Amino acid sequence: MGAPLVLERRRIVIADPEIPGSKQPYHAAAGLPLSKAEALVRNAIESSRALAFEALSATVKTLRTKGHEVVGCAVLLGSGKALPGLERVLASHALIHTAEGEMFRDVLAFAARECRLSVTAVREKGLDAGLLERIGSLGKLIGPPWTQDQKYATLAALEALESMIRA
Repeated sequence: MGAPLVLERRRIVIADPEIPGSKQPYHAAAGLPLSKAEALVRNAIESSRALAFEALSATVKTLRTKGHEVVGCAVLLGSGKALPGLERVLASHALIHTAEGEMFRDVLAFAARECRLSVTAVREKGLDAGLLERIGSLGKLIGPPWTQDQKYATLAALEALESMIRA
């Protein structure tokens, strides 16, 4: 296998700006009565799932139209600690941030599965630091942004690809 190539790069919007609180639903739900908080979070998840599926399926279609086989994706995981119930999450600002990160990762994994893609979960702490240095040059080829988030996502994708090749 040769050096990795970037075939498609796009920004996927998974929070509907028309829905109040959709960018940070757990923050928006804090302080609301539990039933209203549950409804707000549930609506944000449903909306984000639909947006993620629409964007990912369009990306897959574009790549397949260009003759590429799309079979999987990677989702970069956080700490992996199980979250408590919504009431306890909303009582802790740190857990609110954690829950939002988990929600958006789950939304992306949901969309990938709906697109019939294999989903490889990769822990951020398990990323290969040596490989991180080697992919730095990709940023020069594709241009900004090329922040830590993009680099980590690229490493996760490479790990997913490698695991599919080994299988």
